[in-house]
Amino acid sequence: MVEDARFEDGDEAPLRLLAADVDDLAVISALVQDAVFAASEMRWLARERRFALLLNRFRWEDPLARSGARPPERVQSLLVIDDVLKVQSQGVAPGDGDTVLSLLALAFEPGADGTGALVLTLAGDGAVRLEVESINLLLKDVTRPYRAPSGKVPEHPL
Repeated sequence: MVEDARFEDGDEAPLRLLAADVDDLAVISALVQDAVFAASEMRWLARERRFALLLNRFRWEDPLARSGARPPERVQSLLVIDDVLKVQSQGVAPGDGDTVLSLLALAFEPGADGTGALVLTLAGDGAVRLEVESINLLLKDVTRPYRAPSGKVPEHPL
């Protein structure tokens, strides 16, 4: 009998996850919630039809940090979205290295024949909307985890 993976099994192993449908996207959205990044860390490579973000994500997969048994950690990760046809933003100054953005969620708005829009919702009413041919994302940790500078687990008051 095969056991399901547990959060504890991952420990400090780097994540490398692909999303090809809305269920996969929900998992990646949960893992990048509260990730922070400079606006200058967004890139749209139009010829390659690729949008990429270098972000500092909170390690939600670490149960000890979530419970307060270990100091909270972040890790630098790449979020790469392929098959991007068009990029629009609201409340974001692309290329501004001084502006720090906080990613709240990823959502997919379906269109015809598997196309649609991937919406990156940011704190403070900002958003990035990517018109895509399909859901095709990669989340990949690129550094070792480090202690969260704030020393706190992100909170979302009701």
